[in-house]
Amino acid sequence: MSTTDVLAPGTTPAATPLELAPWWRQAAVYQIYPRSFADANGDGLGDIPGITSKADYLQGLGIDAVWLSPFYPSALADGGYDVADYRNVDPRLGTLADFDAMLGALHALGIRVVVDIVPNHTSDQHAWFQEAVAAGRGSSARERYIFREGNGADGALPPTDWVAAFGGSAWERVNDGQWYLHSFAIEQPDLNWAHPEVRADFVTTLRFWSDRGVDGFRIDVAHMLTKDLTEPLPSQAEMDLLPRDGKHPLQDRDDVHEVYAEWRQVFNSYDPPRTAVAEAWVDRARVPLYASPDSLGQAFNFDLLEADFDAAQFEAVVRDNLTLAAASGSSSTWVLSNHDVVRHATRYGLPVPPRSADGHPLRKHGVDWVISGGVSPVLDRAQGERRAAAATLFMLGLPGSSYLYQGEELGLHEVAEIPAEARQDPTFFRSAGADLGRDGCRVPLPWDAAGASSFGFGSGGAHLPQPTWFAEYTVAAESDDPESSLELYRRALALRRSLQTDEHLEWIPSGRADVLRFRRPNGWQVVTNFGTEPYPIDAVGTTGTAVPADVGETIAASGTADTAVSSGRADMLIASRPLAAGILPGEATVWFGPRDAG
Repeated sequence: MSTTDVLAPGTTPAATPLELAPWWRQAAVYQIYPRSFADANGDGLGDIPGITSKADYLQGLGIDAVWLSPFYPSALADGGYDVADYRNVDPRLGTLADFDAMLGALHALGIRVVVDIVPNHTSDQHAWFQEAVAAGRGSSARERYIFREGNGADGALPPTDWVAAFGGSAWERVNDGQWYLHSFAIEQPDLNWAHPEVRADFVTTLRFWSDRGVDGFRIDVAHMLTKDLTEPLPSQAEMDLLPRDGKHPLQDRDDVHEVYAEWRQVFNSYDPPRTAVAEAWVDRARVPLYASPDSLGQAFNFDLLEADFDAAQFEAVVRDNLTLAAASGSSSTWVLSNHDVVRHATRYGLPVPPRSADGHPLRKHGVDWVISGGVSPVLDRAQGERRAAAATLFMLGLPGSSYLYQGEELGLHEVAEIPAEARQDPTFFRSAGADLGRDGCRVPLPWDAAGASSFGFGSGGAHLPQPTWFAEYTVAAESDDPESSLELYRRALALRRSLQTDEHLEWIPSGRADVLRFRRPNGWQVVTNFGTEPYPIDAVGTTGTAVPADVGETIAASGTADTAVSSGRADMLIASRPLAAGILPGEATVWFGPRDAG
């Protein structure tokens, strides 16, 4: 590995003060899954007042913004991603007045708010869809969705053999015999984005929330809105062979950017402009189309989430995605966990799954363990937590935005022991239980071990069962423990804010294939040992040349760091595991920085 300077996209020029760069470029954003965050009224379901009640906790954590997963009226066929009314709050979660109070409380503490927008589909309980079903064939109401006649005798067969993301046919029949397209759950009919009323209504929605003071939007499945359903429709096998070049019938079509160009005009009409980030599962070369300043402005990068805890994979992900983001003028995004995947503390404690020839996992990491009920393969919890802490410090040191998922700051593991009768994810039901779904990362958070039956989540129960081992991971317990995961996150996020610098990254030779080192422009250096053998920090100094280590001042560290490393110009700031005599243990990360940092 050679010393290489990597310029992250749109780096703030030296002549421009860093504080004038848009807030989102290097923000730490905390994802809240509202139904599982905090329950203020004791009904077992997290709510908007519950979020407000934890505003001080969020400020103390040190994040810059929260991203709220859907809180809109919903039948909960897909955890709220089946939206029945885009301009209201689910009455089980609160009211618009509650939302305004939450927004005001977070803004008062300097925390911005990003909300989820789900534009590919509505709930089947949405007024539009109810009208479409009642109106019948040929009605203008049906034109807002994608209805087709079936095949076979009396149209009893679906229009195509397309498979929905959650399993089964992508088509569902209504009473008069027509079929509607649903790329996800049956209860999530796809909208027809060629219809001007659909486009106009979402502009109204964006303005509704922007006018209330929302700072930005996360766009769900941003690559799937526009579709070409010109007859004859291809089979699933034919579609699977089609190139993803902007002309695919269902995904990542070039014309979707006409929608986002219109949205960009809406965002830019506000001062400051509203931000947006795309969830776009597209070929790497096409990510910049979504992240360009003329489109949504930023796009999620899931490569770090999909990587094993491996130095070569992490380095390749960083290099590739900084280059990609540079092509769009955006900043990259980094994420290790979210509401759709097995938590990374668990993934990192399980054997590495096999990969295809092109490097992609043949099966999502941790899925087999979940299916077994958490029995097989054996989970090494301690290793998973060590690696998770190391990976988090590595991620937080990178230029760009870091997205954190609620509970990861506690070191929470995936919950595998959820009985069938308690499961909620549609993938579980559509697969007849073969795929247990995503409920395990959506279990309500544990706040206090003394908190009745739900660990302080609320005064009643919890909508998904919490395991007894949650008692070890409560906010109350970890707040009193200087060696806890929570305290590591708090210190790291505070340091990250104080160390904020231009979006450059310079790789420094480490002398070992399983160790990565990089430096930011202000001297902030990150060293991660992905292996199990200790790594002598003084082997390579902060300038990439050999220097002796001596005992310096420990500014902040997790664990009992009885010695810290200093090169005379930089001190240890924080470490995911204690260092001794300048030796970084295996599966650990350390930060160095200027003496005045922190």
